[in-house]
Amino acid sequence: MSFPNYPGKYACQAMLTAKDIVDYRRRLGRMPNVPNLQGALFCLERGLPRRLRWQIPIQEAGSMNGDLYGVKKTGNKVAVMANFGGGSPMVASLAEELIAMGARRLILMTGGGGLQPDLKAGDILVCSQAIRDEGTSYHYLPPEKYVQADAQLGERLAEAIKRRGKLCTFGTTWTTDAGFRETFEEVHLYQSEGVKTVEMESSGLFAVAQARGVAAASVVVIMDSLAGNHWQAPDQVKEVQRSLELVYAAAIEVLATQ
Repeated sequence: MSFPNYPGKYACQAMLTAKDIVDYRRRLGRMPNVPNLQGALFCLERGLPRRLRWQIPIQEAGSMNGDLYGVKKTGNKVAVMANFGGGSPMVASLAEELIAMGARRLILMTGGGGLQPDLKAGDILVCSQAIRDEGTSYHYLPPEKYVQADAQLGERLAEAIKRRGKLCTFGTTWTTDAGFRETFEEVHLYQSEGVKTVEMESSGLFAVAQARGVAAASVVVIMDSLAGNHWQAPDQVKEVQRSLELVYAAAIEVLATQ
């Protein structure tokens, strides 16, 4: 099967749009309370926004296949999306709705597997591009191996992370829909190409952002490793948690500034 399955899909009009869903929620009185939304953070670490609420105060804004919080110090111009599961299909769907609600900058923070031997648990990758080994992106962009992140947003994010005392690198991530089908052969191939990490969301988000004309960036915090020809989990996750908290604060700072 080739992508897209229907020839000429990219020129066709969608029957249902995110604006339709947003307008429907508004009519029902179930619209999340972020009327001045400008930017949004997808936080794949469950419970992190509430854990850090004393440092970065938030307020519940509503639900939309997950929990949406407004960041108080930004006047709710920045929102955090949490507890929504994961994967490109869900992130793409939520990104569509947040864009329809006004968001022009989107950042994803997720956990992933390191593919290179020099990457250890807690290391941080700001993604420059993503390999499109998922299905969602092909409904938005013609087939290509890679989809690019927004370079300027990524640079600002890296600078904010470094200001907080943590090194980070730029590089390519491999986005897949099937975490339990990351094969030895694929891992070896992408290692030889210098690909840094594997995760499940980045390419879907980048494709939606490009199709809708907004900026998107992604940060992967290394959780485990596939670099040694086997799966290796860390003995302790203290450094991973520290990196997640740092990335969370850095992302909100970047989204809050023009």
